[in-house]
Amino acid sequence: MIRTLALSLALVAVVPLAATAHGPSRQKVNKSIEINAPADAVWKVIGNFQDMSWHPAIEKTEGSGGNETGAKRTLTLKGGGKIEEALTRYDAASKTLGYEITNVDVKVLPVANYSSTLSVAGEGSKSTVTWKGAFYRGFMNNDPPPELNDEAAVKAITGVYDAGLAAIKAKAEAGG
Repeated sequence: MIRTLALSLALVAVVPLAATAHGPSRQKVNKSIEINAPADAVWKVIGNFQDMSWHPAIEKTEGSGGNETGAKRTLTLKGGGKIEEALTRYDAASKTLGYEITNVDVKVLPVANYSSTLSVAGEGSKSTVTWKGAFYRGFMNNDPPPELNDEAAVKAITGVYDAGLAAIKAKAEAGG
């Protein structure tokens, strides 16, 4: 009986610690934009994994593997910084590509374990581009500094998506 009581007290003492000792939660950003251009024209702008020149933050894209699953690319950002990515899914027929960041300094982009999908859906002369991403904040332990917390990660990815979608729209509506 004393042994059971001691075990119960020990368990009660540990359970609250286990409840507060969790790490970060997976964050998600899902953005879309309507474009006054057919889906094929929009896909022509964004459908090549090896060319992300349409995004205003990208100075240069270098890579290998074309649009085959496993293809790699390195994005050099204007103002410095690099992001290494790998293509995880590519379907030209459904105008969808998926990729993941394989290497990035959290000072460049405050995220970890980032994966994303970029897709185009269209009807007639209009299209919708959807960019979805899931990721963890840049600091994977508890009590992150402000620049590496959940809010900083969501804000950074939202900014990347908003700027990219606006650029896709402008380029596609101007004729590619």
